[in-house]
Order: sequence, then C-alpha cells, then structure tokens
Amino acid sequence: MEARLLPYAFARDYSLLARRIDNGAGADEGKAIVEVWVSEATAPTAIAEVGRRYGRVKLKSMAREELEAAIARAYAGSGGDAAQVVDEVESDLDLAKLMLDMPAIEDLLEAADDAPVIRMINALLTQALREEASDIHIEPFEQISVVRFRIDGALRDVVRPKKAIHASLISRIKIMAQLDIAEKRLPQDGRITLRVGGKPVDVRVSTLPTGHGERAVLRLLDKEAGRMDLTHLGMNAQVLSQFDHLISQPHGIVLVTGPTGSGKTTTLYAALSRLNSGVTNILTVEDPIEYEMAGIGQTQVNARIDMTFAKALRAILRQDPDVIMIGEIRDLETAQIAVQASLTGHLVLATLHTNDSAAAVTRLLDMGIEPFLLSSSLLGVVAQRLVRKLCVHCKRHENGAWVAVGCDKCGQTGYHGRVGVYELLQATEAINTQIHNQASEAEIRAAAQADGMRTMREDGERWLAEGVTTQAELLRVTKE
Repeated sequence: MEARLLPYAFARDYSLLARRIDNGAGADEGKAIVEVWVSEATAPTAIAEVGRRYGRVKLKSMAREELEAAIARAYAGSGGDAAQVVDEVESDLDLAKLMLDMPAIEDLLEAADDAPVIRMINALLTQALREEASDIHIEPFEQISVVRFRIDGALRDVVRPKKAIHASLISRIKIMAQLDIAEKRLPQDGRITLRVGGKPVDVRVSTLPTGHGERAVLRLLDKEAGRMDLTHLGMNAQVLSQFDHLISQPHGIVLVTGPTGSGKTTTLYAALSRLNSGVTNILTVEDPIEYEMAGIGQTQVNARIDMTFAKALRAILRQDPDVIMIGEIRDLETAQIAVQASLTGHLVLATLHTNDSAAAVTRLLDMGIEPFLLSSSLLGVVAQRLVRKLCVHCKRHENGAWVAVGCDKCGQTGYHGRVGVYELLQATEAINTQIHNQASEAEIRAAAQADGMRTMREDGERWLAEGVTTQAELLRVTKE
C-alpha cells in the first residue's frame, strides 16, 4: 500500500497520513479508497481536501504520538533512484499548490527548506556517489532543467526535472554550501561536507548565471584514504619505482602534467601520503584544497584578497618546509619561486597543464625560466591520462580484441571505472643537455625515449593485453 500520497510538508503540518488501499466494491469508476490516518490534532479541512483530491476516504484514528511516528516512518525511506524521486517531488509540489489553496512557491528560501526538494538533492547526491560520478551538472534551459552526471569522464543525462523546480534546487544547494541565495547575478563558489553511508564526502559547488537561470556544478571528492595510495593508481612497476625514487630526493622539482580531469592532483596527494612520515614539514598551496590531509599544512589561494600562488609560496618558505606542493604553476612568478625553493634545499611537487612530459620542460622555458636553473632543479616529469575500463559484466572478446558492449550495470556505455596511463621523463644527463641547449619539444621527447621512456600510448598497451580497456579508448585519450 502506498503510504506517501501527500507531500511530506502537508502530512507533517496538518497531521495526517494518506494510504491508497484499493478501488473497493461499489466504488465509483476510477475512485480509489484512501485510508487517512488522523489524530486529535488533525485539521478537518485537511481531511476534506484529501477527499476532494482522491475520492472516497476511510478514517483511522490514533494517538497523536503514534501518528507522528507513522509519518516519520513512511517518509524516511524515500531515497531510491533520482529520477523516481524527481517524479515524486514534482507530484508533491503540484499537489501542494492545489491543496488548501496553497500559493505557488515564491520564497525560494522557504521552498529550499521544503522536504521534497531536500529529498531530491539527497537522492541526486546518493545516486551520484553510488555510480562514482565526479560531477553533478544542474542546468536550466528555456523549457526544462537537466541534471547530468560526469561518470568516467563523460557526461550522462540522469533526469529532467520541471523548470519550475530548478530555482528551488539551486537555492537548496546554495544554502548547503553557505552561499548568498539572494545573489543571482554573480558566480559563486562554496563547499559542502557531508557523510553518505558513513563515508565522508566533500562537495565543491560552483554557480553561474545564465540566460535561463543559474546553473550549478557540484564536484564530488571522495575522501577515502585508499584512493590516496600510489600503488592503487595503475602505474606499472618500473614507473612506480622511478617515481618513488624521485619523490624521495631531498630537493628538486617533480612535475605532474596533463589536461583537466586527468588525475594529476590525486597523484600528487598520493605522493604526499607516502612522504607524510611525521618527521617532515609538508606544506601545500592549492586552488582550491581538494582533499584535507592529516599532518599536512594546506593553504588555499584567494584572488579576492590577492592571496596568489606566489604570495602564498613566499610565506610558506618562511615556515621551514621540507616538502612543498603547488596546486598549479600558472605564471612566471610562481615558476621562479618554485625553482628557487628547489635550489635552496626543498622538494617541490607541482602540476602543470601540458599535453605530455616533454612539453612541460619547454613550457617552463617559454615562461622565462633560465635553462641553467631548470636543468639544475628538475628531477622529472610525469604525464598522465585516465582511460575508461571495460565493464566486467558485458565486455566481449571479438576478432582478437576486447570490445565495449553496454549493459544496465554500466549505464549502457560498456565502461565502468578508470585507470591511469603514464609516461615518466627523468632529468638524465642527456635531458639536461637538451634543456641547456633550449632544444625543441620533439628533440627532448626523442632524447627521453632514447633513455628508455615509454610514452603514454605504449604504457597503455599493457591494459589492452590484460583486457582492461579497448584500442579505441586508448587512442581517444592519447591522441597526438
């Protein structure tokens, strides 16, 4: 029997619970019998409205405390699939407008605190975490609102709520992230910390005004420590050993490079986890702090108060650090401070946005770093990508190769989860000579390969041999 015919707020405020039981012998065509649980606190007008909405009403009286407990039980388990919850919430909101002449929702703060919208947000977050999504996109268009999840690097439509609910969703998210719900003209950034199924999860929130309303993107950061282990990232044994050797050096620069979403920050955090022995002073400067790590001093840049990477780095160097992690080298000033720090006895770990390891060297030279300083400070560069793994439930072996098929377990994509492919350029004598000579990117790459570096595509061949991914997927992420 359906025990949640009414919006939660209506059931709670008017103290009644409606359950559809059957059509009943002798009932009018299409008129169901609705059993309404009531107490001495139930408003008679509310009972009349339920009858007007649903037809025949059968009353069941009970004590007020017993009814309140029944209402709590009926609505507590309303999690489930996000699309199902959206349908329920839309129905709830439509009914709430009809009953007792309730006006259309205008106060968004009031709407955002209403249980159905909270239920919808909770369902979206729960489903996103269950499906291991990295981001939730809530986007308004002229007629509809669209919610999409980014799963394994690709966006996927999840549900299309009615446009009327969109503003309430955004307001609720803003409240959770402690943003200004009255400000709809400017972008805002915030953060939500929550627990889902006992797991701590950080949610980074970004809102942006558009022509049809505000859109929000929620980035989900799973704080499980297991993901911060170098051995879990998918490096082959040789690269892992070489990378371990680089980050164990007392001073120098180690760079991790790749496009947005390639797992660079995760690799750096995994390296810091390995270095975090309790006898080293590790300090970071990030934009923003993605994972909070015990025993490590983390600083977030803030452009609004002119707290830049360079300014934060200068302060960090006065804090007697052993290891410094820089979220991203974006400009010459930050690069120069990083190089100077490495030359004065600090190990510096940083990310850079380039396509491969050789390009990271030429990028720093192009920024204006002197070749002799770079060759003296650089220890190595890791370039990486994430390739999607074949769904173990539906992958198929055809004509000597594995192919993606698609099933309910993987959302019909044929893939589930991702794993890394890596290339590691070590600053050998040959590479340092190339840097001194301000060689081209192609020349540096050739010298590294002559020294034994395997490219990301070559590294990915092992995943093909093991049936972990497909040739098409590997070519997609490692294309020149």
